[in-house]
Amino acid sequence: MEITYRLIDTNGIKMHISEQGRGPLVILCHGFPEIGYSWRHQLPALAEAGFHAVAPDQRGYGQTDCPESIEAYNIFQLVGDIVGLVHALGEEKAVIVGHDWGAPVAFHCALLRPDIFSSLILLSVPYSPRPLGGIKPTEVMKKVAGDLNFYIVYFQEPGKVEKELEANIRKTMIKSLYSASGDPPPEKRWSFLFPKDQKFMDTSELPDTLPSWLTEQDINVFTEAFEKTGFRGGVNWYRNIDRNWELTPFLSGARIFQPSLFIAGEWDGVIVMNRRAFDQLEKNMPNLKQKILIPGAGHWVQQERPQEVNRLILEFLKNLK
Repeated sequence: MEITYRLIDTNGIKMHISEQGRGPLVILCHGFPEIGYSWRHQLPALAEAGFHAVAPDQRGYGQTDCPESIEAYNIFQLVGDIVGLVHALGEEKAVIVGHDWGAPVAFHCALLRPDIFSSLILLSVPYSPRPLGGIKPTEVMKKVAGDLNFYIVYFQEPGKVEKELEANIRKTMIKSLYSASGDPPPEKRWSFLFPKDQKFMDTSELPDTLPSWLTEQDINVFTEAFEKTGFRGGVNWYRNIDRNWELTPFLSGARIFQPSLFIAGEWDGVIVMNRRAFDQLEKNMPNLKQKILIPGAGHWVQQERPQEVNRLILEFLKNLK
């Protein structure tokens, strides 16, 4: 059975999905700057193991609708898209998997609809409960950054980073995928902080040759997708960071009780940025079965180490039965 593609209606938008296999539903949520194609190695492995694997292009990405307003990308809309996807597929329950920005979508799905999302797999971004009170996330980031730029704060101004990202989309994709991976030497790895006199695109490097896990075909797929959509939709997710915080005080201190798995690369910049959340996962996710940092891998762990990630996911799913 090959990967097939279609558009489905969910939460007032048309969503493009890649799917393969029959059986219990597993939904795979991608991050930035990616599309459902980033799960190309997981779809066949899950299908072969007896699952219906579905990887959507999320709101603002790929062939899925890209609403105009920034507010249309708040966390409730993103969760609503996935809940609607489950219903559109005629299912009542699903395993939810999320990488990068897909991880907050996945863990909010688990928090808000535990009746649907029976188990949870997070890649790269560890779950940390929203604190009670405090100050806006972007204000926290400014304090952390001091005299430097914090990339998420840099992303807040509409149109600013899009102009950089869209100047040469092929180059943007190569630099992004290489620099945040486990391949560059330490001094060339992507950092979430950078000098005020630099642009965001100055924080990443072009490799002499593509890393072994990334093909010209892969770059072509990502490049063609973002040449059609631009990066506005994806960056708008970041522009809802403070809005999401304002909308969710009722989730302060919430823990996740579904069976769960966490996977990241040893050199993932998100783990460097958020080590405390990784260290406290067992406290915040009491039914966490395993947390793994894959040696030598970086941020794009399911693409960099597909066989290892597939093995860990399938072992976790098998033990749920």
